Formats: sequence, structure tokens, C-alpha cells
Amino acid sequence: MPTRLSNYFLRTLREDPSDAEVTSHRLLVRAGYIRRQAPGIFAWLPLGLRVKEKIERIIREEMAAAGAHEVHFPALLPREPYEATGRWEEYGDGIFRLKDRKDGDYLLAPTHEEVFTLLVKDLYSSYKDLPLTIFQIQDKYRDEARPRAGLLRGREFTMKDAYSFDYTDEGLDASYLAQRDAYERIFTRLGLSYVIVQADAGAMGGSRSEEFLHPTPVGEDTFVRSAGGYAANVEAFTTIAPPTRTYEKLTPQEVLDTPNTPTIQTLVDLANEKHPRPDGRPWTAAHTLKNVVLALTHLDGRRELIVVGLPGDREVDLKRAEVAFAPAQIDAATEEDFTAHPGLVKGYIGPWSPLGAVLGEESATGIRYVVDPRVVDGSGWITGANVEGKHVFGLVAGRDFAWDGVVEVADVKPGDAAPDGSGPVELARGMEIGHVFQLGRKYAEALGLKVLDENGKLVTVTMGSYGIGVTRILAIIAEENNDDRGLIWPESVAPFDVHVVAAGRDELAYEVAEDVVGQLEDARLDVLYDDRPKVSPGVKFGDAELIGVPRVLVVGRGAAQGEVELWNRRTGDRRTLPVAEAVAELTA
Repeated sequence: MPTRLSNYFLRTLREDPSDAEVTSHRLLVRAGYIRRQAPGIFAWLPLGLRVKEKIERIIREEMAAAGAHEVHFPALLPREPYEATGRWEEYGDGIFRLKDRKDGDYLLAPTHEEVFTLLVKDLYSSYKDLPLTIFQIQDKYRDEARPRAGLLRGREFTMKDAYSFDYTDEGLDASYLAQRDAYERIFTRLGLSYVIVQADAGAMGGSRSEEFLHPTPVGEDTFVRSAGGYAANVEAFTTIAPPTRTYEKLTPQEVLDTPNTPTIQTLVDLANEKHPRPDGRPWTAAHTLKNVVLALTHLDGRRELIVVGLPGDREVDLKRAEVAFAPAQIDAATEEDFTAHPGLVKGYIGPWSPLGAVLGEESATGIRYVVDPRVVDGSGWITGANVEGKHVFGLVAGRDFAWDGVVEVADVKPGDAAPDGSGPVELARGMEIGHVFQLGRKYAEALGLKVLDENGKLVTVTMGSYGIGVTRILAIIAEENNDDRGLIWPESVAPFDVHVVAAGRDELAYEVAEDVVGQLEDARLDVLYDDRPKVSPGVKFGDAELIGVPRVLVVGRGAAQGEVELWNRRTGDRRTLPVAEAVAELTA
């Protein structure tokens, strides 16, 4: 039976929702696919469920082809498994926690590694049972501080998560590649362009980690790529450190007056005016060592200040800092922090102290000091002297100051060298649509998942984790497939195969439309039929364009002459054809 709009649960909107930030959010609400319930939480209406189901069907088919078996876990899970792996605390405020009537702790699962691991532990005990890959398509919950962009970043979202189980590293490699290949097939079938980038595993843990990013201006992820084939998230980008230099013959450092120079630019300007370089070349921001104070809030609530030294032409990238200092929360130091640590002289902070103290050893501040990879032995810098109105020139790393560690927190710039030597990188924006991890033995060790190997010896299972954001993909497809009149779904995920519109008040048009719908249904096409008798043609046409079924067949004035109009929303083509020819084309 066709789906008739006269009794279908659908109301389209003429105006954009006031909270819509991106095109997909605006059109999915206006066309009646989703409705907002709370920030980052949406109800799914019949049209939306149809598209979502088609995406899930493609995923299920490719998971089955890759040898994975489907299971389904609850979203409400107990505290204990997550506590065993340390993630109950590690997630911080990022998850929804709740208690039952007996005061037991539960969470709404943000991810399911623990319970997948425990399920396999409960059922399997021999290497003969492996390899195994199981998956589910399930809703996840994360307490996003700033849910935004409709389905692109919500608090409740649907994911496909798969987990592989092997007892050898070679087995894990094979399982990983099988899932990676399946992802490429899935995104190709969905018509989504993608870039595979090296990524940071974050709270998931593990070793090899790759993201599938869809390049899009509305993407929240920045990634880098080179012409030579390197690609990585900025969080995973590693800086090529310059070579170290000997400093025995370098001139001693010198403290000079630099009044009113609290910024890098004012320092560079004054240095060129009052303290020019002996070789006649100008000082630049890259010659300065900027020292940024960050505040780390650890899982136990402890607040720690840390000073990061980086070239003055770079800024701290907070996403890279979150990775470098994970799982601590990162914030800028406050005025209260500076007041509590008078050794930190704003605008004039440096690793060097006029008292000869070195941060990280006998520092006047007692605060850890870490540096960018570009700070290497023998490199010379202009930097703060920890005294108001003074900087030190010719301060040499390794000779005049030391550090407690090296961190990758500086922003990545176009033209930076790719770490694999494949040339300079460019920056682009993308949205994560899939992520594959080699988890290794982290979760299996924490939860005791072992099997007997060929020699009867207990060995710890090694795991992989593979996620796809189903609802995010739906939004991205909508984001990329629309025009100024509405959505234009790819045929692979469109809610219907054909949208038939009976236009006008002539009964003959409705009779012809009914006959056409019957023929399309007989050909096993899924038909949306606009049979609303008291709705104007203009409204019907507007709804057809807004809803976005790519093929629209209009039965109107030409019905008396045996003609219909066939629209192709993807190409914009509109043709008048005999009824039989139009039906033949649609059912071919």
C-alpha cells in the first residue's frame, strides 16, 4: 500500500526553527523529519525514521559481509564495569549518571566497551572461539556542555559500535583491516566523501587510531593533509623538532629593559627598535619564547598550574592541550591564580629567573614547566625575565634553562612539515563519521578476558573498536544534499522511491494518479502519494521540494491528455511525458 499524505503523520513548516544553526537542522525540522525535545535531544518522526532505517540497513549489510554478528545492549548500565576500567571517573561531567531506588549507581552509556568485553568473557574461553566481531546499533548519551547544530552534536545519538576479539596481534590487524574496508564500502554506498586521518584515541585508549572525516565547512574537527598523502587530526599531528645545536660558543644571555611590552608584538617592535640583531636581520615572533599559564583540573578535583613555553608565533590549541594533558580539564589561568603566585609576572613570564633558579628544579614559582618540541638544546630565545618591564635576550635552551617535559599543544599552521616527510600540510575542516581503534588489551586486562591458546596457556584477548555515527551521518547527508527549496536525498537513503503528487481539483487527475501509484507499487517501488484533496498545488509542490524525495511525478492538468510531469530533484530536470513512458522510466 502507498503512504498517503492525507493520513500520514507529517506537518511541514514554512518558517525556519529559531534555534537552527546549520542547514541540516533547519531543513530536517521544517520537512518533518525530527522535532526538538530539549537541547541536543530530538524526537524522530516517520520520515526521519525511514531515512535512519535505510542508513542502518546499509551498515548492517556491510557488517554482515565483514563477518560481524549483531547484538543489542541496554543503554542503562551499572557503575561497576566502568569503575573497573577507570572510566567512571575519567569521563568526568561528560556522562549522565543516576541512582536507582536502592542507591545503586548507573549511567546512560556513552560507549559500550566494558559490557561487550564482559559478554565475551562470559561465553568464550578458547582461542578456537576467535576471531570474533560483534556489533550493535544503539543510542548513546553524552552530557555535551554545548549541544549544537541539530543532530551533528547532540546529547542522545545513534551509533553503530563493533568490537573485534583476537588472541594474537596479527589477528587484531586482520580484524581491524576488515572493519576499515567495510567502512569504506559503507561511506561509498551512502555517497559520502571521506578522508582517513590519524587520530588520538582519547578516553578510549589503545594504539592505532584512525578517523573517517567528511570534509565540510561546518565540520567541528580540523585536520591536516599533505600532497604526499599524510592526513591527521590536529590532535594527532606531531611536530618535527629542529636539530639540536652546541652552545659552548654562544654569547651569554642578557637581561634588557623592555618597558610596556606585555604582548609578543610589542616585544618584537621594541626589540627591533632598541635592541637590533647583530646580523641586521629583523627579530620576529618566532624568535621569542611565549610562556602560557594553564590550569589543569584533575579527576580528583586537584587544581594545578602549568607553564607551557612555545614559540611566540604560535598559540595554544586547546584541543591539542586536552590530549596532551588528558584526562585533566584545561582552562586558562585566572587573575586569582596569578595573585596566588606572584612569581608569575604577567607579560614577562620566562623559564629563567634573575635569582638563577630553573623552573622544574628550584623554581621561584614551583610550577611545572613544559615546552614545545621546537625548543631544543642550543636554541636561543628572547623571553620574559620574570621581572616587570624586562626580557632576557639570547637565553639558550639546555644551557640557561631546563624543562620538565615536551608537549604538543601549539597550533598547527599551513605549511608546517608533515611528520612523515611528505611535504607541507594544509588545513581543512571535517566532521567525524567513523572511527576505528586498535584497543589492544586495555579492557581485556582490566576485566579479566582471557582464553586458552594452542598450548593450553591463558592469554589476554586483544580488541578493536569500530564506531559509526548513524544520526550524525543522516545530518551530514542532509547538509550536503539540498537546495534553496529543500532536501534532495540520494536514492540510497531517500525515505521513498517516488513522490507522486495529484495536483488540482479535477477528479481525473486523482484517478490517473491512483492508477500510476498502483503500477509503481506493483513494480515494488516505495511510493509517497500526496492525495490531499483540499490542498493547493502550490503547497503540494512546496512540500515535495522540501521533503526531498529525488523523483517526483506530478499528475495535474495534463492528465486529460495522458501526460504527467516528471521531476528529478537531483538534476533539476522537469519533463512532460506520456503516463506509460514516465512509469516505464521510474520502474526501469
